[in-house]
Amino acid sequence: MKMTERLLQFIWQFQYFNRNELQTETGESLQIIQSGQYNTNQGPDFLEASIRVENTVLAGSIELHIQSSDWNKHQHQADINYNNVILHVVWEDDAKNCLSSVPTLVLQNRIAKSLLIRYDEWMQQQAFVPCATSLTSVNTLVWISWKERLLAERLQRKAESILQLLASNHYHWEETFWQLLARNFGMKINAEMFENIAKSLPVTMLAKHKNQLITLEALLLGQAGLLQGSFKEQYPQLLQREYIFQQNKYKLIQPAGQVYFLRMRPAAFPGIRLVQLAMLVHRAVHLFAQVKEAVELKEVLQLLDITANDYWHYHYIPDEPSVYKIKHLGTDMVHNIIINTIVPVLFTYGLYHKDQPVKDKALNWLAEINAEKNNLIKSWQQLGITAEHAYDSQALIELKTQYCDNRKCLDCAIGNALLKVSIR
Repeated sequence: MKMTERLLQFIWQFQYFNRNELQTETGESLQIIQSGQYNTNQGPDFLEASIRVENTVLAGSIELHIQSSDWNKHQHQADINYNNVILHVVWEDDAKNCLSSVPTLVLQNRIAKSLLIRYDEWMQQQAFVPCATSLTSVNTLVWISWKERLLAERLQRKAESILQLLASNHYHWEETFWQLLARNFGMKINAEMFENIAKSLPVTMLAKHKNQLITLEALLLGQAGLLQGSFKEQYPQLLQREYIFQQNKYKLIQPAGQVYFLRMRPAAFPGIRLVQLAMLVHRAVHLFAQVKEAVELKEVLQLLDITANDYWHYHYIPDEPSVYKIKHLGTDMVHNIIINTIVPVLFTYGLYHKDQPVKDKALNWLAEINAEKNNLIKSWQQLGITAEHAYDSQALIELKTQYCDNRKCLDCAIGNALLKVSIR
């Protein structure tokens, strides 16, 4: 196999090599006192390390390379950040006495072949995840603590984009929540268009019409381009007239683009989602305030327990009658909104205001919701890794998309545990 610098760093970080009777390349005895702190920023790979060479104790940094000649190739000899290096750790010493002032340790013959073979197999693996055949052998406690870390990373990552949107909205939490909520209602295919519709209809405008459901529907459907053309039925005609009036009043400009119906269940048609969103605004315009004030998840579930008005029970598209079906926001959609909008925004709010109880509330709510049902979670289950609730499923999604797909096995607690077992 081909050694990589990241793998060499991993092996050094966890000291997964034979440490008996260590010697530098010049034959001096070597003892590792402190292997150092892994450095992900500029400078040497490990900081705050200490070693003993013969009878002399040295404190400083440690630099790792595949080949000793890489020191000069990387121009470290001219970089003051490397003046404090006390040990050069390499896989292969291809340039003898490259550094006369810094001792060199070669690891090529001190690393278990079983570790290298297993890692190489993972890098070549085409299965759902590289370590698919060994997952269930990892201790349950390792899985529990790793899922906690994964979920925290996922929410932290989402918080970064939410904070960017918040800044663009001049730190208006209700406006930001409204835009992200609308995006969620659009699902993947119409997410961007729905968000742009929300941005074209500020919450301050909607608040003025909170008690006028027809106006709210007209604004949302009109901005989506769903009230164009001529209608035979009275209700869409009314919505169209109302939209034209409000469009002129507020000088509204329709967002570029269009909404899509492709491969979509009728209950999830964009028009239905928009009128359900209108009903939600009709019931509570200060949506994020209600989410923040909610103590228990059932209060949020009640908030999202919405049904479109009677006209839509007979229609999926304006002016096109259909079989009667109540257009209630289903449980799966409600959970989707909580998982993908409410919890991330609430967590970000707690993060921004350094309010741990708010962050804890967001995490607890995830643990009260059923795990998501999608192909990714089904694939985990087929490997023996189950998701008891959304807390688990979100962690597993993060693991697959951010670690497994990117072959970041060395940064994964599961990969670490399995590699450790391979050298016993």
